[in-house]
Amino acid sequence: MTSDELDIAFKEAVKSVNQHTEPFPADFLLRLYAYYKKATNDYGQPQSREAMINAFKTNALFQIEDITEDEAKHRYIDLTKDYFLYRK
Repeated sequence: MTSDELDIAFKEAVKSVNQHTEPFPADFLLRLYAYYKKATNDYGQPQSREAMINAFKTNALFQIEDITEDEAKHRYIDLTKDYFLYRK
């Protein structure tokens, strides 16, 4: 997959997540959050009003700190594909 193809597939995966209207499981959301932040090179602090949620988000980011931005995109894409495939 070329870099352009990866970017397109990533954007499509993000769009499918954003358009989904049913709630996602919390652990799934944390993984999506971490992969998205890494893939988009966004290292800002979590912005939740709840300290516990910020702690979970920060932990999720620490768990993937050693992967590349492209690997984060691949994992985000794979995670969304699996979720929408197996939730039926």
